[in-house]
Amino acid sequence: MGSKGKILIGMVLVALTLSACSRNREPQLLNIKSNTDGPDEFAILPNKPLVQPEDYAALPQPTPGGANRADANPLADATLALGGDPNGGIRDGGLVNYASRYGVTPGIREQLAKEDLQFRRDNDGRVLERLFNVNVYFEAYESQSLDQYGELERLRRLGVRTVSAPPEGVETPQ
Repeated sequence: MGSKGKILIGMVLVALTLSACSRNREPQLLNIKSNTDGPDEFAILPNKPLVQPEDYAALPQPTPGGANRADANPLADATLALGGDPNGGIRDGGLVNYASRYGVTPGIREQLAKEDLQFRRDNDGRVLERLFNVNVYFEAYESQSLDQYGELERLRRLGVRTVSAPPEGVETPQ
């Protein structure tokens, strides 16, 4: 084999090695983490509207660099909206009582996490799908997904008023 043939084989091997290094097993649509050093546009939150206090003497002392009453706190706001207490605990016991009226299973989150991990391992795709990084997420969970058009027709047959849906066969964004 001549030197040109060896160089060509070497270039092919280098290209294959480099392409294997950039293998990303996480599908782009399911990857919501930023992989760049740039700003995260989802981290920018508008401030709450300014409100004139009823009593200026009751305002807390300013803390330079600290939190502001007009700063957004989405986690605390969502917790309050769902009946929780941002400092921990429960504000609306009635909601929790209603949600747990048939009992609760201790450690359910850990149990479901283990079962889902095992399910994903069992449905990781065939050898060539794993080798070529083919997304099998939707295929693996297909048996657990709702047939939206079948459910829509079932509800309409029962006389339940439903919102309109895109015609069957029209692709909707995932």
